[in-house]
Amino acid sequence: MTNKLFRYFLAACFGLQLVLGTAAHAWAQAPGPDAPAMADDLRASGKIYVVVAAVVVIIAGLLVYLIALDRKVGRLEKRTTDLTDF
Repeated sequence: MTNKLFRYFLAACFGLQLVLGTAAHAWAQAPGPDAPAMADDLRASGKIYVVVAAVVVIIAGLLVYLIALDRKVGRLEKRTTDLTDF
């Protein structure tokens, strides 16, 4: 049980590092004179937060799906090892 929790913790840390590292890299780049107008419009109207929220929801959904899938595979592995023991 602790091994699974440790794997979930490592996966969450890796995902957080990936998101924060990508965000820090994107923020480090100064916009040039030919910056896309769409980004400025989204920032000015506050809709950029909707985009960020949508991305966060999608990533969280994928994480929940992967955890559920891992649990199902673990149950199937346990069932197969129990059947082969006889």
